Amino acid sequence: MPHPALRQKDHRPYPIPREPWAISMQWTDLAFLHWPMPKDALQRLMPQGLEVETFDGDAWLGIVPFCMRKTRIRCMPPIPGTHDFPELNVRTYVRHGDKHGVWFFSLDATSKLAVAGARATFGLPYFRAEMQVEQRGMLTSYVSRRVDDRGPPARFAAGYCSGSNSRSATKGSLEHFLVERYCLFAKGRDGQLRVGEIAHAPWQIQSASVQLGVCDMTRVCGIALPDCAPFALCAEPIDVVAWRPMRVR
Repeated sequence: MPHPALRQKDHRPYPIPREPWAISMQWTDLAFLHWPMPKDALQRLMPQGLEVETFDGDAWLGIVPFCMRKTRIRCMPPIPGTHDFPELNVRTYVRHGDKHGVWFFSLDATSKLAVAGARATFGLPYFRAEMQVEQRGMLTSYVSRRVDDRGPPARFAAGYCSGSNSRSATKGSLEHFLVERYCLFAKGRDGQLRVGEIAHAPWQIQSASVQLGVCDMTRVCGIALPDCAPFALCAEPIDVVAWRPMRVR
């Protein structure tokens, strides 16, 4: 029987990799918080070979708080300390050739082992953080404080509440542009660009309200957040598989 993340494939913009997936996980308590940005403000931070994508003329900067659940390496039981933990990422959306994906400016997580593994395997800018996530009815309270000396101090605190009706993003919409992404790009320690594929069912999203308390996650990347409320979405829990990163040709 296929992994739940692989039961739906036709929505993906390119085929599933031929190699076996490497890691499976579930993402829960997830919010997409996005702000429109001038493309040049983000393009200057990209490695050679990646182009920041736009929707109706705007690039988009995202902050995504969520929880990782049931994380495990293929054919292995869950490793204590690495299978359930909160995570927070800062991202934008990029293209390399005809492949559309995600570029991460930073990722924060509570798991020391997960941070070390992601840095070693993917070359991603992961940092250790202290985090608290609380559920009060429909409200999720999310607080993060970076404690990793490999990066500058950074804090995030927000409460977000989802609507009641879940839906798939309509193809061609801003929502679809922001959430339906099936690979990430990263620059390895050798300076080479790498791509990591993922697979999951289409996102089931809801409109969301958000109260942003403190957020200097982007300032420490050299990006100033626009003085406006984010375009906010929440998402239903989703099963995901990921493949080991491959060098971009």
